[in-house]
This record gives sequence, structure tokens and C-alpha cells, in this order.
Amino acid sequence: QVRLVESGGGLVQAGGFLRLACTASGRTFSRYTLGWFRQAPGKEREFVASVTWRGFTSRYADWVKGRFTMSEDITSNTVRLHLSNLQPEDTAVYYCAADFDPSSNAPKIDPSTYPYWGQGTQVTVSS
Repeated sequence: QVRLVESGGGLVQAGGFLRLACTASGRTFSRYTLGWFRQAPGKEREFVASVTWRGFTSRYADWVKGRFTMSEDITSNTVRLHLSNLQPEDTAVYYCAADFDPSSNAPKIDPSTYPYWGQGTQVTVSS
């Protein structure tokens, strides 16, 4: 079975950084679209970033403003999300999601289009 596991969340002071990872297992992977989303208490889940397989193309939410960066480690089936200059408003549960049969090679911002999700990892930023 396909499984996605996020890791790397934790507590950090404003201005700090965290490096999240999303690792997929359970099958042989070729083409995919991977997305990062976050959800703060009482708020809707929102798009953070998305990348297609082998970094063909990527997209970030406008509010990221260059603070977050994705990278892929194909050999370990891992996509990382480097969170920099974190602010208290970044506090949320961060999820990765994957579609292993994408209809296109474009990043996807709609969470309903991702069949597989990880359990989430908590990011807490103190002021």
C-alpha cells in the first residue's frame, strides 16, 4: 500500500527555519505530483507548494514570498520542504500529498485532486 510520512516539524522561534520531509513508500514510483498544504486551527487547509516529478516544474503560494523551497531526493522517494524565516502565522500542521497518476505535468493547488496524504507534522513558531 502507498504510504506518505512527513517528518521534521517542531518548535522554532520567529526567524528560524525547519526542514520538512515527505517520504513515499509501498510501490514503485515514476511520475507524480506532490503538494504541500498546511492547516492552522480553525482555518481551511491551504496550498503551500507543489512540484512535479524530478522537479519538472514547481509552484509556490504567493504568500510564501521566497521563504520556502522544495527539493527532491529521487533515490529515497523523498521531497523536502525547507521553511525559512518562519513567522508565528506559519504555525500549522503541514501535510504532504501525492498523486501518482497525474493528468498533467503541472503542479496542483487543489487538495481534492490528491489521492494520498500523510499524517501531517506540526510546525509551531513562537514570537
